Order: sequence, then C-alpha cells, then structure tokens
Amino acid sequence: MHILITSGGTSEAIDSVRSITNHSTGSLGKIIAETALTKGHQVTLITTPTALKPQPHPQLKLLVINNVEELHTHMQKEVPHHQVLIHAMAVSDYTPVYMTGLEAVEKAPDLHRFLQQKNQETKISSKEEYQVLFLKKNPKIISLVKEWNPSIQLIGFKLLVAVPSEELIQVALESLVKNHANMIVANDLTKIQDGQHQAYLVTDDRVLEASTKNEIAETILRFIE
Repeated sequence: MHILITSGGTSEAIDSVRSITNHSTGSLGKIIAETALTKGHQVTLITTPTALKPQPHPQLKLLVINNVEELHTHMQKEVPHHQVLIHAMAVSDYTPVYMTGLEAVEKAPDLHRFLQQKNQETKISSKEEYQVLFLKKNPKIISLVKEWNPSIQLIGFKLLVAVPSEELIQVALESLVKNHANMIVANDLTKIQDGQHQAYLVTDDRVLEASTKNEIAETILRFIE
C-alpha cells in the first residue's frame, strides 16, 4: 500500500530571520511512518527540517518543507498517487503579511489598503517599543484532499486543550464529516506527556481509544489495512 504521511510543524516567515511556528516535534508521525514501514508499506513522509525522522529505508521517500505554501504544493502533487493520507502535521493556521510599528497603524487612513503593503526590510528593525503583526488565515489543506483524490483513505488529526472527552469526540465527528475523512484522531494537549498520548480515534461508526503513540500508530494501521 502507498501511504502518505505528514508530520512536524510548519513555520511561517515574518522576515528573513524571524518566523512563527509551533512546538510539534514530529514524533508521532515518525512512529506512524516506522510502523507502516515494518508492515511492508511504501511510505512518503512530508515533514519539516527540525522534526524527528525515521532512519533511511528503501521504501521511504522523504520530502522536507517549511511552510504551508510548500506543503500545499507537495500535497497536491503527492495525494493523487497514494491510497492513504495520514495527516499528522501541525499546520499553521495563519501566516504573517505585515509587521510595523504601532504608530504607523494608528496613522493609517485605510487599514485594508495599508495591509496590501509588504515588509521591505530583510530584517525588521527592533527600535520600536511596540510592533503590530498582521496575520492572514491559511487555507485548510485537509479540506482539499478529497478533491485531489476522492478515493484516498484520509486520516486527520484534531488537537484541543483541556476539554471534556465528549467535546473532543464531538469536534472530531464534525471534522470527519466536514473533510470527508475516514478517521479523525482526537488529542488533548494536557494528556500528551511523560510517554503517554491519550487519543480517541473517531470513525463514523465507532470510537477507539489509545494511550501511547505506538498504540495510535498500530490502531491506524489496522484500520487502513
């Protein structure tokens, strides 16, 4: 089986030396990829420079990206050629469009037109006491997957923080329907620590539970096989 996996966390540049990113290590995606390889599957792993990665393997193709734009390009190319997508990457919801001093924003007569500007400096000056950073919402790539390949098995992930399990499962069910996914793995950040990774693996007719990353990987592989 040809399996496409995404892992790690994207990074969106503010200027040439600053960026916005997240704390994803890519460890779950790494374990899922390793589990798939041990079962004899062909794996393409789209990941990020700092994410944890499997050891080189004859059946592993590694693609390294930085931001959502690069992720979109590679996903659009790879999704049609795979039978399964396990989309574990922590994808940035927003990307910076402009950063400037507070005074410049206050003086702008037309904020919409003001935001059409781009930062001209290679490195934005740090002399201002306050800086205002404007962010633009990124497209939800998971929502495009079934357009690119209607027959692909889609495994998505949802991360919330400190919510009741009932809410976590309900949000996963909503994502399942919205994105035409086959399974959503629902996580609570407060329950990912000390080697434990509690998760609910939600499909349209059942909810499975796992308590470690290895259990999550094994459950996903059993489901897609």
